[in-house]
Amino acid sequence: MKFLPLILANLRRKKTRTVLTLGSFAVALFLFGLLATIQTAFNQGVEVAGVDRLVVRNKVSLIMPLPYAYRDRIAQIPGVRLVSFANWFGGYYQDPKNFFPQFAIETDTWHRMYPEFKIPSKEWADFVADREGCIIGRSTAEKYNFKIGDRVPIIASIWGGVWEFNVRGIYEGSRQEDDTTQFWFHWKYLEERRQYGKGTVGWYMVKVDDPDDAPRVARVIDHKFANSPWETSAESERAFAAGFVKQMGNIQLLILSIGGVVFFTLLLVTGNTMAMSVRERTGELAVLKALGFSDGRVLGLILAEACTYALVGGGFGLAAAKLLTLRGDPTGFLPVFYLAPEKMALGLLAAAVVGVASGIIPAVIAMRLKIVEALRRV
Repeated sequence: MKFLPLILANLRRKKTRTVLTLGSFAVALFLFGLLATIQTAFNQGVEVAGVDRLVVRNKVSLIMPLPYAYRDRIAQIPGVRLVSFANWFGGYYQDPKNFFPQFAIETDTWHRMYPEFKIPSKEWADFVADREGCIIGRSTAEKYNFKIGDRVPIIASIWGGVWEFNVRGIYEGSRQEDDTTQFWFHWKYLEERRQYGKGTVGWYMVKVDDPDDAPRVARVIDHKFANSPWETSAESERAFAAGFVKQMGNIQLLILSIGGVVFFTLLLVTGNTMAMSVRERTGELAVLKALGFSDGRVLGLILAEACTYALVGGGFGLAAAKLLTLRGDPTGFLPVFYLAPEKMALGLLAAAVVGVASGIIPAVIAMRLKIVEALRRV
C-alpha cells in the first residue's frame, strides 16, 4: 500500500490517456459480461437439467404428438418412479410480441416432477381446483403485472380463439438459473376445448429411481414403442436441452472468438500505453533506483500500474453489465438473463492477466534500466 501514491500519481500524469485506457477495459469487460450472460441463457436448460429425468418425444419431431395411452405403459417400466407430460400451447398476450412459453401440464404429477420450482401449497391447491386456473413464473408476472386473481386472456395461435385463465399462483425458482418465464395451465382444459389432436400429448417427462439407470430406461422405452405408428425418442433432460443449444450454433466458440479478439486488442492498447509511460518516466525511474529501489520493486511498480488499469476499468465494465442484467432480458427472448458472480470473477481474472501481459515487457525494460544511461537521456 505504501507504493499506492506513486501509482496514483502516474495515473494522473496523462488524464486523457488514463481515462481512455480505463474506458477500453470497461467496454471490453462490459461486452464480456453480456456474452457470459447470453451463454448462461443458452446453456440454462443444460446446466439446471435434472440428472434423474428423461424426455420422451416423438421420434419424427418434437412437434409431433404422442398418444396419451403411453402414460401408463411407461409408468409400468421397471426403474420408472414418476411420469408426467405437457403440451406446447404457443399463444400470446394481447400482442404477438408479448410472447412467453405456455404449457398445458398434467397437474397430478408436474409439481413433483419439478421440485425446484417453488410455489405455496395453497396456491397450487387453488390451481388444481380451478379447471381454468394457471400458474405463472415470477419474471413473467412482474413483466406484465399479473397478480393472483387476475383474468388473463391468451390468444391461441395454434388452437385458435381467445382462451381466458385465472391466475391462481406464481412460482419462483430455487436457483438463479431457473426459468421463471413459463405459464402453466390444465392439460384437461386444453383437451376439452381443442378441435383436433385429442387424446395426444406433446412429450413425456420421466423420473427414474436411479440416475445411473437412466440410459437403460431410455432404451427400454424406445424398444417398447418400436415399429408402432408413434415411435419414441427417449433421452436425458440434459441431452435434450443440449440439442436445442446445438441448433443455435456453437455459442461457446462464438463467445471465445469475440472475447479473444477483444482481449488481444486490449493487450496491444495497454501495452502501448505502458511503453509510452515508461519512456516518459525514464529519468524518474533512474532517480528511484538511485534512491535505493531494487530492480524487483521497479518491476512490481510498473506491473501494479498496468493491473490497476485492468482491474479498475474492468470492474466498472462488469458493474455496468450486472446492472443491465438486473433489469431482465431487453429482448424478451431469453428465459434467463443472469450474470453469475463466478463469471464476473472470471472476467476480472482475465483483465488482470491482460494487464500483466501488457505490462510485462515495459516492466522488464524499466527493471533493466541503467541509472547512468537513463540520466544521460534526460
